[in-house]
Amino acid sequence: MPERLFVCTPSKLGTYVDCPRRYRYTYVDRPSPPKGPPWAHNSLGASVHTALKNWYALPAARRSAASLPTLLKATWVREGYRDVDQERVTYRKALEWLDTYVAGLDPEEEPLGVERVVATKTGVLAFNGRADRIDARNGEAVIVDYKTGRSGLDADDARGSQALALYAYAAQRVFRRPCRRVELHHLPSGTVAAHEHTEESLARQVARAEDTARDIMAAEKAVAAGADPDAEFPANPGSLCGWCDFRRTCPAAGDVQAKEPWTAVEHLERAV
Repeated sequence: MPERLFVCTPSKLGTYVDCPRRYRYTYVDRPSPPKGPPWAHNSLGASVHTALKNWYALPAARRSAASLPTLLKATWVREGYRDVDQERVTYRKALEWLDTYVAGLDPEEEPLGVERVVATKTGVLAFNGRADRIDARNGEAVIVDYKTGRSGLDADDARGSQALALYAYAAQRVFRRPCRRVELHHLPSGTVAAHEHTEESLARQVARAEDTARDIMAAEKAVAAGADPDAEFPANPGSLCGWCDFRRTCPAAGDVQAKEPWTAVEHLERAV
């Protein structure tokens, strides 16, 4: 019998690469261990992404900054903030980012896809992922990924992103046109980090993803056959433990201090 394909998203692969133990808690153990409280930075990111999705859903004549307060308010996720004051500051900052960002967009331009699922198969993977935006430029598709985190991004971030490469690889097959350029749009700084892939660099990223998938499938098979789950899905302790949803469950977190749900947005208050 042929090996089954590994069904995955960029997030699923990335979780294993960051920490196999976290992958196990998320995708293998049933029931899954309880998670910690929701994160404010995730709420912020989801709110901004959905507002931009809905901005593109408007008729072109209504795509302006004037529509943004209504769109952001309608999509605003309130979870994870320390208090109402912090939430209000974050909302105002998010609206500022959106105002600046859409000022640089052509409201008449229709992307190939917004929050578009692209999917493809290889000899190992059955991949699917939801790209924030896929633009059509000069007969090619371009992957656009929105970022709302604190840190700025550069070309190395775009070049090294396996998720963006997999989106590009799948988009070429879905839209039947070249897709080599990937872009990270960092809304807080208004910067764009871009990389032009080659067929060879895309192939290398796909091969890396396949290697990860093989490691996961081997570990899952071993556990199913009775192996120690802790040995097959080892923890990767470090600074990321403070941000882990399963920190309270995982003994490997040790003395790493847990982050508060609102830690990643506190700097926005100091910027007011």
